[in-house]
Amino acid sequence: MIRILLAEDDQAMRTYLARALQNAGYHVTDVDRGTTALPLLEREHFDLLLSDIVMPEMDGIELAQRCAEVSPGTKVMFITGFAAVTLRASREAPHAKVLSKPFHLRDIVMEVQRIFGLSEHAQL
Repeated sequence: MIRILLAEDDQAMRTYLARALQNAGYHVTDVDRGTTALPLLEREHFDLLLSDIVMPEMDGIELAQRCAEVSPGTKVMFITGFAAVTLRASREAPHAKVLSKPFHLRDIVMEVQRIFGLSEHAQL
């Protein structure tokens, strides 16, 4: 089963995303900040880091850079509501997918499926 680490500081958004991804068949661990996510990346295997960019203590871009050091096989996808931040993310983490808010839950599930080369009806 594909394991996703979700880092999102907004509790409602985090719950919303985690539930949608779990309903799609993914195993999701969710945290509210990058400084909480980093030790998990060091201890456990995750296939995908799905991170908000703007978070307290450690932003998503720094988290992705640290993830590349401690868990280089983990893919990265950003979510953000800020256009300027999207440009920074594309420059500083060029291999990461950036999904801009607002988006439909179907969109995020489809993007995760694309990252792993899965069809819409694939068994996870």
